[in-house]
Amino acid sequence: MGMHRGTWRNRARTSWLAALALLALHICAFASAANAPAALRLTPGDSRFSLSPSLTYWHDTQARADVTQAFRRAEAGLFAPLPDGNPAFGFQTGAYWFYLPIENAQPDEPRWLLVQEYALSDTLDLYLRYPDGHIEHQVGGDHVPFEDRFVRYRHPNFRIDLPAGQRVELLLRVQSESSMQVPLVLYSPKAFAELMRDAQFSNGLYYGIVLALLCYNLVLWLMLRDAGHFWYLLHTAAFGLVLFTLNGYGFEYLWPNSPWLADVSVPLSICLALIGMQLFSRSFLDLPKRWPAGNLACLCLVGFFALLGLASLWLPYSVATPIASRAVLVGIIWIITASLVMMRRGYQPARLFLLAWALFLAGVTAFTLLAFGLVPQNFWTQNGVQVGSALELLLLSLALGRRYAGLREENIRIVQDANERLERGLIDRTRELRTTMAQLGEANVQLREYSRRDPLTGLFNRRHFHESLTQWLHAQDGQNRPLALLLLDLDHFKQINDTYGHLAGDDCLNAAARCLEEVARKHAGLAARFGGEEFVLVLPGADAQTALQVAESVRLRIQQTCVENHGQRIPLSTSIGVHTVSPGQTILPETVIRLADEALYRAKREGRNCVRHSISVA
Repeated sequence: MGMHRGTWRNRARTSWLAALALLALHICAFASAANAPAALRLTPGDSRFSLSPSLTYWHDTQARADVTQAFRRAEAGLFAPLPDGNPAFGFQTGAYWFYLPIENAQPDEPRWLLVQEYALSDTLDLYLRYPDGHIEHQVGGDHVPFEDRFVRYRHPNFRIDLPAGQRVELLLRVQSESSMQVPLVLYSPKAFAELMRDAQFSNGLYYGIVLALLCYNLVLWLMLRDAGHFWYLLHTAAFGLVLFTLNGYGFEYLWPNSPWLADVSVPLSICLALIGMQLFSRSFLDLPKRWPAGNLACLCLVGFFALLGLASLWLPYSVATPIASRAVLVGIIWIITASLVMMRRGYQPARLFLLAWALFLAGVTAFTLLAFGLVPQNFWTQNGVQVGSALELLLLSLALGRRYAGLREENIRIVQDANERLERGLIDRTRELRTTMAQLGEANVQLREYSRRDPLTGLFNRRHFHESLTQWLHAQDGQNRPLALLLLDLDHFKQINDTYGHLAGDDCLNAAARCLEEVARKHAGLAARFGGEEFVLVLPGADAQTALQVAESVRLRIQQTCVENHGQRIPLSTSIGVHTVSPGQTILPETVIRLADEALYRAKREGRNCVRHSISVA
């Protein structure tokens, strides 16, 4: 009896323990289900889904967990929501796991594209677990060859198959020495194509501005040889390389198969940009002359940035990049400090310079705070560097121009002051001054005459011809006298140069010029070299019949002119266009030249070596 009673008690105890264990399992399952994140439902009508509000994460500080352990922790609800939905954690060690179940409610869109909108992560492992239990694995990041990406795009991306109505679990492992930023966005193929179009336009606009400023200031530097333009070029090119690297274009276009260069390029390009901006500021603010102590401090910073750039070639990325990022803020704050000091000392160009760097500081500060995970990711924090640097580069280019204009005005003032002092010093030598002025007057007359003449042929030049024609046409108003313009072009002159040489061509030009000079003297007109092998002849008082007769005589005379070259006779001919201005007619000089030029080209088209009068007279 006692034995039966003991057996009954053991069975009862075992039943109670089993019931308690079953209850505990139900409680754990209920707790896990309560803690597990709700699935992201891809509702119809939307083609872009930001995953940050729905993601949960786990920081594997030792980076030792495998995918099975990570899935178990996610199922147990041990992943935490993103802090305030912010996917930026700053520079961290270890690995980060991100988990999110997804349900596709769009039967027409089974294929999607997952994009991590941050270009500098080292390695990404994406795991997709489907309802039947099988897991698909994809890798990405800038430690994986660029050609392995599903789409050749600057940001890591993965193709995801999401069958309609099924629950697919997304698990992403990210490990990087760069800033831990994981802004994940899910796109339909059409939405991703639109994203690439918009990104291409906005980034193309920015880099177009940078390239235009580079070319513009390169031309100015080549013309002026001003050190400020050279340091501006260095700063602009280096900072353009910084953003080219940060935006993922460096890995896409320059070193797609070199993880080492992908890591080194960031701190190294930052150091180059810092060196350029410091040397540019030193030159623009004229620190060696105006503030020697500030100049020494600036050179010390340049030396530090140079050493940091060299050290970044072998320092770990996780050490060099945070130092370089903080150094950017230090460098800009120093430039702003130097600008304030120079403003207080009355240096006016420092005002616009200060505004430019203040805008740049605002953009860089936003981007740096985002890199360290101190501010949430949005348009201004993500693109603050581009916006701030674009405004800074434009304002600095404007400041350079104003500074150069100020220096030029100061030089003019110095020259004027020197002239005034010279004049005051020469008052006591009036007699010598009068003699000198007379001599200068004669020299000016000669110079004026030289400035009116073509140096090769001795005829009047085009500028004097245009001035004289304008005066004659103004004098036509109210007078009953016509005026004729002959425009001549030596035929096949290029062939003469190619066959006999340019010296022989010069002899031909001089021979034609002598013919025109004699005709102009005979008819009280003006002969000038219009340009190249073209000449003009103005005949005041000549009507159309007289002008055509004179033109024909000039043509025959040039044709009969003999030019000898090493025993060879060079044949000459000319095509002539004629336009006649009627008495009292009001017409612009440009119109007269155009009509004569049209007649000249008609003569060329109709066989050359002939004379043609203009058809239109208006």
